[in-house]
Amino acid sequence: MLRTRCCWTAAALWILAAGQSLSAAPPTGPWKLQALKQPPEATWEEPESEEPESEESEGKEPAGKALVQKVFYTNEPFEGQPTRVFAYFARPKEGEGPFPGIVLVHGGGGKAFAEWATRWAERGYAALAMDLSGRGPDGERLEDGGPDQDDKIKFREFANDEVNQMWTYHAVAAVIRGHSLLAARQEVDAERIGITGISWGGYLTCIVAGLDDRLKVAVPVYGCGFLDQDSVWVPTFERMAPEQRHRWVVNFDPSRYLSRVGCPILFVNGTNDFAYPLDSYQQSYQLVPGRADLCVRVKMPHSHPDGWAPKEIGIFVDSVLKDGRPLAQIEPLRVSREGVTARFASTAPVTEGEVHYAVGDGPWKKRTWVSRPAVVARGTVSAELPNYRPLVCYMSITDQRGAMVSTPHVLLEKPEGRLTAE
Repeated sequence: MLRTRCCWTAAALWILAAGQSLSAAPPTGPWKLQALKQPPEATWEEPESEEPESEESEGKEPAGKALVQKVFYTNEPFEGQPTRVFAYFARPKEGEGPFPGIVLVHGGGGKAFAEWATRWAERGYAALAMDLSGRGPDGERLEDGGPDQDDKIKFREFANDEVNQMWTYHAVAAVIRGHSLLAARQEVDAERIGITGISWGGYLTCIVAGLDDRLKVAVPVYGCGFLDQDSVWVPTFERMAPEQRHRWVVNFDPSRYLSRVGCPILFVNGTNDFAYPLDSYQQSYQLVPGRADLCVRVKMPHSHPDGWAPKEIGIFVDSVLKDGRPLAQIEPLRVSREGVTARFASTAPVTEGEVHYAVGDGPWKKRTWVSRPAVVARGTVSAELPNYRPLVCYMSITDQRGAMVSTPHVLLEKPEGRLTAE
């Protein structure tokens, strides 16, 4: 018989171990959520009309100008001093609202992107894109900014009483306070606000989605949890003393918070992402108690523009906050000797199915993926597989809008004896 594994066992064992060894940490971590849910003090500049710098994504409303404002709002004290966060707020130029809202969380090396906020405003949203490195609109450090965001700062040694001085602590607080600021605006519908983040912003989105129960939808791009087990930062964790590694994971790894996610969530990533590999990714989305939708692309590039470009993000958020037509829903793979199948349901006609596979061992970022057409018929997508093992595979379907969803990946293990080749 074929032996399959979907990494459920590894995830279950880690959760059990975590429950035994990390139980000292409260489920909401070190943050004082009630305080963060209050609108922060803010200083607003006059709005300006702004056009997006690049071509608009397919499926958006016709191009038009958005109103963009600069805003500074208060955040947690750092090194004994009060701090402020800089952000861009953008809203549609036409109409008074109330508009649905979206919180935009940048990644490492990023900033408060006016273009990103403008794109969402042109889609009909009120958007807030904040800076998480203590910088202002000119890219220079603010005198009252919070901690910087380089890796040395993110992973520095800290004692239990210094948790509130760490970058992740300040970044999560800034994001939740940004949501509170957005929700307090008269032109924003506080009951229709979501979040999306890219790379480290996706990491933060995973944490915030588990902490802020006001959010109605979340889309982490690239970022996930279990960073100490498999990620580009494993060497960093290996250099840590055991108690320091334990302290960082307990407080700041998304695996501690994803089981609290209560809103619809879409995970977007690439098969060969250099930072967030698919094994840690799968363990992360399997922690979500409800349904977690997936959009995994073969060799998806890793950048801010590539991270905000997928049309699936806007379609998914629209389906929750604006009653838009949802993405297709696809069930996990069923594996047999004949190949793989998956059932699906879609309100938009499905025009394409694919099976994607690679040798099932070695570093994830170095694996060579092959994509082949799959047969789509009567709500089922199916395909044959090559006969070599170990093999990792998943399937995807694409609808007439060009929107793709994918199944979780499955590992077909090598049987006893020699490795067979196609």
